[in-house]
Parts: sequence; structure tokens; C-alpha cells
Amino acid sequence: MPLGEKKLIQQIRRSARGGGAVVAGIGDDCAVLRVPPGHELLVTTDFTIEEVHFRRDWHRPELVGRRCLTRGLSDIAAMGGEPRAAFLSLAVAGDTPRRWVDGFLKGLLDLADEFKVPLAGGDTAQAAGGIQADIVVVGSVPKGKAVLRSGAKAGEHIYVTGELGGAAAALSQLAESKPVETEYFRQLSRKSGPQARIAVGQWLRRKGLASAMIDLSDGLSTDLGHICEESHVGAAIEAEAIPRAKFGLGKKRVALDFALHGGDDYELLFTSATAVPSQVAGVRVTRIGRTTKSAGMRLIGADGKTRRLKTGGWEHFKGN
Repeated sequence: MPLGEKKLIQQIRRSARGGGAVVAGIGDDCAVLRVPPGHELLVTTDFTIEEVHFRRDWHRPELVGRRCLTRGLSDIAAMGGEPRAAFLSLAVAGDTPRRWVDGFLKGLLDLADEFKVPLAGGDTAQAAGGIQADIVVVGSVPKGKAVLRSGAKAGEHIYVTGELGGAAAALSQLAESKPVETEYFRQLSRKSGPQARIAVGQWLRRKGLASAMIDLSDGLSTDLGHICEESHVGAAIEAEAIPRAKFGLGKKRVALDFALHGGDDYELLFTSATAVPSQVAGVRVTRIGRTTKSAGMRLIGADGKTRRLKTGGWEHFKGN
């Protein structure tokens, strides 16, 4: 990559926007952030690694950049918080085209502008091979009001936002070397693609409706398992109630397995003791089941038969 580190940092600094929470940003050893009185700090970090989270021959750099920041923003959304600043550490191999880096940064910074989240710092380095990006997002939430995974009680409703399985269906088709339906990935690069549900998370927190919440990055079955484990409850999910994305030329609903176990949806999964509107902040909300006293997760089929629901989403070091 002909662009040196200093020039790359200068480019990022010129492109990054300031924000009310940033007292001092890029240019010092540390950023100085301002947290509103009566708020607690939220901090999340997520990797985006070539050949693990994306492939250059499948994903446009703008999409990779948007997805990188979305991962962090979605975690803030799941706590009912407000993002305050982002930090990017980017390591690229020396032969990485500058055009790719420019596209990645454009995608990330465009999304940062949409959510009014300033890029306040980070790091750059030369990698031995490939591309690795780590995004840190700092947010805040009123003291004692963060929505945790551990607050669910038995007998509560289980809800999910948006539709599930579209990203997994697209990746499966690519992996099988079938014709690429690029329209799906073009949508991912625009606002119509997966979005961090910041407004939904904040609304649920303000109304006190979500007892437990998590973002769906690793798949419904896996992330629901996290809530069950942390809250010490079980779950019964209705297969026909799960809102499945429409995919392909015929716009058919994706297979149930993609909706259950596919990741990269970045929707919110939450529990509530009371009924929640079918739309929040312009986003569809669907009741898909309930929590139970008995441990474990169960899937109720269209025929009314129940079977055990095993976690089948993404987990590092398992070769999936």
C-alpha cells in the first residue's frame, strides 16, 4: 500500500467528524471524552478479520467498513445506550490496495455520520498478512438503567426486531459457488441493510419494557442461549412466528435453519413481562415465544410438536 502510516492517519483525521462527547480526539495519546452527569459508561470491542468475518472477493470494502462499526453500535443498542465515540485499530498487509482501505474507511465513516458517532482515535499497523480491524465503541446509559442479559424471568414474552436469516442465506449461496445475487450485498451497503437498532434499544430502556436484551450477531439459537444462561431460565420458541427474511429472485422466505442459526443480523432479541407494540421506532417487532422455568430451549413446530433447540450459531474455535 503506497500510503504511509502518517499519511493514512492524516487522511482519517481529516475525514473523521467531531462530536459533543469528544473533548480531545485524534492527535493526542488518549482521547478525552465527556460523559453526561448521572450516566454510566458502556464500552464494547469487536474484531473484523479477513477470511473469518469477510472475504475480499465476496464483500465490498464499504460493506466491511459499515459492518465493522455496526458490530459495536449493535452492542450499545442491546444495552439501551447511546453511542458517544468510536475507536478503530486497523492492521493491513503491505500489499493491500489503497483503494480497498479508502473504501473501508468510507463505509465506516459514512455510517458514523449517520449515527452522529465521532471517530475519536485508534491505531494503525502493518500486518504480516491480511486485514484485521478492531472497533471500540464507547457509549453511556443512565445510571442503573443498562439492559442486561440477566434480567429475564420465567413466563415472559420473547421478542425479536426485523427479519432474520438473510445474511446467512447469501453467504451460504456464495460458499456453494452459486450465482451471486449481488442485490442483497448492495442493500447491505445502504441504510436498508442490517442496522444497529439504537433507537429501538433506547425506547425499550426508557419505557422499562425489556427485562433482558442481546443483539443477534451470532445467531438466534446461540444468542437466546446466552440470555437463558445468564437469566437462569429456559425458552420455548414458535418456529412459525420467527420473522424470516425474503431472499433470492423469487423473494421466498429463507430456510428456518438460517433464521435460527445464521449470524450477522444485528437485530435485537429481548424479553418483556408485558406486550410490546408490533413496531418500535419504525422497526418491526415480533413475539416469537416465551421464557420458561424449565432449563433448556425448545422449538415448537407448525404441527405443535416440540423438539429440543440446540445452539447452532457462530462460535469461534469450533470450525463452523
